Amino acid sequence: MVFLEDGRLEIDNNRAERSIKPFVIGRKNWMFSNTAKGANSSAIIYSIVETAKENGLNPFNYLKYLFEQLPNMDMTDKPKLDQLLPWSPSIQRNVVYQIKLNKS
Repeated sequence: MVFLEDGRLEIDNNRAERSIKPFVIGRKNWMFSNTAKGANSSAIIYSIVETAKENGLNPFNYLKYLFEQLPNMDMTDKPKLDQLLPWSPSIQRNVVYQIKLNKS
């Protein structure tokens, strides 16, 4: 009953259950991932999209930004890669900035 001691904690996990609901409903569609690599790739993409949503990002704009930035990055540079995580302040600024530019 830790949530009684800390008011910031939610009393239930409805938010988490709602975020996986589309995955549960659509799992029949993913039965066509006939290889383990295909299923793993689907899980990674789904995880990225849902994490972006939970952090208030538009998944399309976030993925577009990642696909533009990642080919030009050194994959061993952990601090630079950390800046691409959805909760990073820099990604919040860059993706929002792109959304504003696209609306003009």
